[in-house]
Amino acid sequence: MKILITGATGFVGQQLVGSLTQHQLVILSRNISAAKAKLGEQHQYWSSLADKTDLNDIDAVINLAGEPIVAKRWSTKQKQLICNSRWDITAAISQLIRNSSNPPHTFISGSAIGYYGAQSATPVDEKSGFHAEFGHDICQKWEDLALQAQSQQTRVCITRIGIVLGKNGGALAKMLPPFKLGVGGPIGKGDQGMSWIHISDLVGLINYLLEHPPLQGVFNATAPNPVSNKVFSQTLGKVLNRPAIITTPPLALRLAMGEMSQLLIEGQFVLPTNAIKAGYEFNYTNIEAALTDVVS
Repeated sequence: MKILITGATGFVGQQLVGSLTQHQLVILSRNISAAKAKLGEQHQYWSSLADKTDLNDIDAVINLAGEPIVAKRWSTKQKQLICNSRWDITAAISQLIRNSSNPPHTFISGSAIGYYGAQSATPVDEKSGFHAEFGHDICQKWEDLALQAQSQQTRVCITRIGIVLGKNGGALAKMLPPFKLGVGGPIGKGDQGMSWIHISDLVGLINYLLEHPPLQGVFNATAPNPVSNKVFSQTLGKVLNRPAIITTPPLALRLAMGEMSQLLIEGQFVLPTNAIKAGYEFNYTNIEAALTDVVS
């Protein structure tokens, strides 16, 4: 297949590209030289979609582009950047697919479990409702724009991605330093849900969706066994052989991070019901096994 990928130079994107060696890849990147340095010279590279009128020669699109949501404090300007970096590229792809007489047969577009908003301790899956907040608003429009590409010729799969665990990047890159020093621990009471996924399973699920034409719709990209923040912290301390008992007060996070602190203080227990029904078999269903692999 000839596959167009956005967000290919990111933490997940690099792993995904490495898993698709049997396909012909087209990488969308504003900085082609930097992308080639990370991903190799063997791929085709596009610097923009602005000069494209259709995607007739593309078999599938995987859209992972977006400004990191925890990169900076959520000022009004940063919020708009987070939104536009997701919405604009997704809208452009959907328009090009609609313009095509022979469109891609598959469009896999990223989203996030932020779609559900804060859900307390109630487990949620793809059929659940949502709590309206900034995270939901981003994802709702992001998904709606992707679904505009859906037709009898093009199936759309939405992946609502959880906390991605992998080596040398992702969520753990920011968590590990204090835990390695023995000063890590839960946030507040630690009751909030942490819906995680090992990066090998995220890449595996995307490949599974790509390879199974009947599948379409929303898929939670999370492991089957979400855990509380307290359990996550204790387990990370265990695999590092370090104590994990220093509690971070929620108020301190609110003062330091503003509205963005909601991502850490609140959470969800998200279940991948549709992925399991579709037949995807997770490699990592246990948080201790996943963390052991990542920090080894």
